Amino acid sequence: MRKIFLALSLVSIGFATTVQAQSYPTQPIKLIVPFAAGGPSDVLARGFTPKLGENLGQPIIIENKPGAGANLAAEYVANSKPDGYTLFLMMVGTQAINETLYKKLNYNLIKDFSPVSLVASSSLLFVANPSAPFKTIPELVAYAKANPNKVSFGSSGAGTPLHLGGELFNTQAGTDILHVPYKGAAPALTDVLGGQIETALVGTPAALPYVRSGKLVPLGITSLKRSPSAPEIPAISEYYPKFEVELVYAIVAPAKTPKAVIDKLNSQLNTVLNNPEIKAQINSKGFEIVTSTPSQLGDYIKSEVSKWAPIVKKSGATPE
Repeated sequence: MRKIFLALSLVSIGFATTVQAQSYPTQPIKLIVPFAAGGPSDVLARGFTPKLGENLGQPIIIENKPGAGANLAAEYVANSKPDGYTLFLMMVGTQAINETLYKKLNYNLIKDFSPVSLVASSSLLFVANPSAPFKTIPELVAYAKANPNKVSFGSSGAGTPLHLGGELFNTQAGTDILHVPYKGAAPALTDVLGGQIETALVGTPAALPYVRSGKLVPLGITSLKRSPSAPEIPAISEYYPKFEVELVYAIVAPAKTPKAVIDKLNSQLNTVLNNPEIKAQINSKGFEIVTSTPSQLGDYIKSEVSKWAPIVKKSGATPE
């Protein structure tokens, strides 16, 4: 009798989960963005969530939770109820770096999240103030080598993809451009615009308007190929073939979110992101749409943790 009762209980739980997934969603969904409003992650989120909410039949509410190098938002989502109503717009490289950068995290990137789908990628722009005595990558390298420790680059903070991208450039170009960490990409951008620092590595979506207005000089873009949104800007890989740094965005949910809910989110998200109008709008902001299955995203996250671990250790970076 006990075995029969247990079997019936398991069937009931499975049935309830299926019904819940079929009716999902029945209330608004929160999308947690780990950076401040107006930044690249926020711009990206606001580009596709209205249509996604429309397709799902419930609004997507964006909640910005900046702090602790995106760990505040990650921890919040990891500890949320796994019902599909709290999602996380993750910058995969940042979270993968944090796995090595921080000695202790209150979540595990691999175990505490259910992958939904890749969303988009964007490159970085290596930009300079117009008053700097160089306008191209070769000119920067020549000047930096002739003037050791006199050129600096700003980033959004120690251990971030922007910082490590600069260190990767130093390694491949044989330069010693000094790193100046900021508490976010916005203040770094402000200081390179004001001439307090000569160069900065910043997200393409944030920097592109200043490049097009002539307020910043684009030295190079960090994708392997030139960006369709700015084909006039050379890729740094044209000078250093192995150089590549991309910011990849994805949506994940708390671990143990029902598979049927994950599959529904994945299907609707892929439909929205491949909508020509949405795609064109997001591309115009400096992003490129990238979609995936949940399992493909899971494999990618694992590969990024493996990729960044030795680079973080070699850089000697520590959390601020």
